Amino acid sequence: MPLLDHLVELRQRLIYAAIALGVTFALCFYFEKYIFNFLAQPLADLLLKETGRRFIYTGLTEVLFTQIKVALFGAAMLSFPILASQIWMFVAPGLYKNERSAFLPFLIATPILFLVGAAFLYYVMMPFAWRFFLSYQTPGGPDSLPVQLEARVSEYITLVMKLIFAFGLSFQLPVLLTLLIRANIISSASLVSKRRYAIVGVFIFAAIVTPPDPVSQVSLAIPLLLLYESSIWAGRWVEKQRAKREKEAEAELRKDIASV
Repeated sequence: MPLLDHLVELRQRLIYAAIALGVTFALCFYFEKYIFNFLAQPLADLLLKETGRRFIYTGLTEVLFTQIKVALFGAAMLSFPILASQIWMFVAPGLYKNERSAFLPFLIATPILFLVGAAFLYYVMMPFAWRFFLSYQTPGGPDSLPVQLEARVSEYITLVMKLIFAFGLSFQLPVLLTLLIRANIISSASLVSKRRYAIVGVFIFAAIVTPPDPVSQVSLAIPLLLLYESSIWAGRWVEKQRAKREKEAEAELRKDIASV
């Protein structure tokens, strides 16, 4: 296709993606309260055991902008399949058939692994983390004031969304490593040889993104190590398929030479 036709096609795909984002944003803004309650539930499960606990806001426009932020977060999640499909429809015509069949599994695995990472954070990590941070509260006494959490809605939502994206992206490790192996940049043997460094790096990463308690760090490090090991197995499968294709191509070439 000429360059102008490519630009027209790109504009069309961007328009479709923008429409999908706008429609899902309007839908999520209407149901914003339910999305916020869902994101706040891990902390609410701990605070509702005590009377008088609440979220606060200190800026006049804080709640409104928090609602917009929550709606955008929900819209990004809901519209991602449409956005990914538009990207695929723009890129796929320029790929060979074997290239399309090779990359399609990675496109399918990416949102699934992201959701697995986000679910792991929400259902496993957040209850541990919030309980740890709330342990720093003090009841006070005759000669001291109590230290009690008064969570701001904007700060809490920003923290939760950052953690969800961080965990979702960290669970893309198998996709990234397998693509690097497929591109022949690294090999499964190199991943095996660097396993000890990977273990140290994973625990350092877990120590940075989780609360400073051993349970939370290990809870993140173990799944990441399992994903690293799954990348090795996936890489070996990719290498076997590549060797098989190369062997078949070599046999076909020898057949053609013999026929000549």
